[in-house]
Amino acid sequence: MADLGYDYDLFVIGAGSGGVRAARIAAQSGAKVAIAEEYRIGGTCVIRGCVPKKFMVYASDYGRKVEEARNYGWDVEMKGFDFPKFMSNLHAEVDRLSGIYLRNLANAGVDVFEERAEMKDANTVVLKESGKTFTVDKILIATGGAPWRPSPEDLPGVEHTITSNEIFHLEKLPRHIVIAGGGYIACEFAHVFAGLGVETCLVYRGDTVLNGFDWDVRTAVHEGLKEAGVRVITQTVFDRIEKIDGECPYEVHLTNDTRLKADVVMMAVGRRAATDGLGCEAAGVKLDEKGSVIVDDASRTSVPNIFAVGDVTDRIQLTPVAIREGHAFADTVFGDKDWSFEHDSVASGVFTQPEVGTVGMTEAEARKAFKHVDIYKTQFRPMKVAMLERKERVLMKLVVKADDQRVVGVHIVSPEAAEMIQMIAIAVKMGVTKQQFDATCAVHPTIAEEIVTMRQKWVPETEPA
Repeated sequence: MADLGYDYDLFVIGAGSGGVRAARIAAQSGAKVAIAEEYRIGGTCVIRGCVPKKFMVYASDYGRKVEEARNYGWDVEMKGFDFPKFMSNLHAEVDRLSGIYLRNLANAGVDVFEERAEMKDANTVVLKESGKTFTVDKILIATGGAPWRPSPEDLPGVEHTITSNEIFHLEKLPRHIVIAGGGYIACEFAHVFAGLGVETCLVYRGDTVLNGFDWDVRTAVHEGLKEAGVRVITQTVFDRIEKIDGECPYEVHLTNDTRLKADVVMMAVGRRAATDGLGCEAAGVKLDEKGSVIVDDASRTSVPNIFAVGDVTDRIQLTPVAIREGHAFADTVFGDKDWSFEHDSVASGVFTQPEVGTVGMTEAEARKAFKHVDIYKTQFRPMKVAMLERKERVLMKLVVKADDQRVVGVHIVSPEAAEMIQMIAIAVKMGVTKQQFDATCAVHPTIAEEIVTMRQKWVPETEPA
């Protein structure tokens, strides 16, 4: 291609999962493609998100597994946790994965520029470090998101905090960590550090963590944090952070007059689309009030030749969603395969301990959408902990549209919940009914069998109007 006088048929800004997939598919379809990444190839998920976080989750769970092994008759001794060794191994794996992404791009014939790119106008991209300028037929914005922090004016001492970006570069394991936030990132890292033996405190402005999730899931995770040893302080926020002398160099002042000492303070209070300085205004690309790129179902922006996928659009902030959006864009625009990603019934996992797996509507969403809803749920101690002195419980919940018995939501809090929900999501996407769940024979003894053995409808003490 590239026969219209342009340097490239497609220029992708951002080499995360969505951008890389789009670039590869477009190049394999015959387009002349370039991609630019200002930090490292792989984006948030591979470099500073899903992958390294999951390794930290694994690491934090081994201490508990050693204790479990003793109860199961194993004579084991735990001599401690070598944090520097673990971090070295983690970054070696991240480097390997980043290298794979780079090789895959090169093998597809994509030109890779490892520097920041910005839009000069709708058909011109400039590389900031080298000053190189390229004319392009189409642009794909795939810059993702970035952790948000309040300004020093709004939170004095915020410069002493780190975010989920810097958490992977700690040189030593903290003794005391205070985490601001109640979303999935805050909850996951609270479990991680508590599991590694760190005195952990979570500060959240609401009354129950995981806003936006099903209420039963929120309650289960909130209680799980406390069971894991996390001190959870709700209905308050940071007022200021002071640097002090001593073993814990920071003192966090809360708006409820509580003071907390810590050697690491983490802000996990949300993410924003990475569009600052990207040149959206110069190119004519419209943003919403939060700075996210506005797109249609085909990922097209307000400018006909400019598209956007992934977290920068703030549709569903999940890596697999970005990948599917990027693939659909490349197939449609360059591969003569017109399709778009459907954003309904997308499953997700939260890697708290135990995990959360969820797909479809919450109970509250279903009650607003439909006249009548049937709820099935169960809570029980899993078989594995029967011989352990732990209060851990599993939650399973089905949200069913009453008139046709279609299962419109499934919510699980359990070990391996994310693995379960991936399979269940297939059935939900296909329109499975409660009767089909009931007709499926259980696999015994498993945790997952409970999902097909719930027969009794749950009736709240006060029936919703």
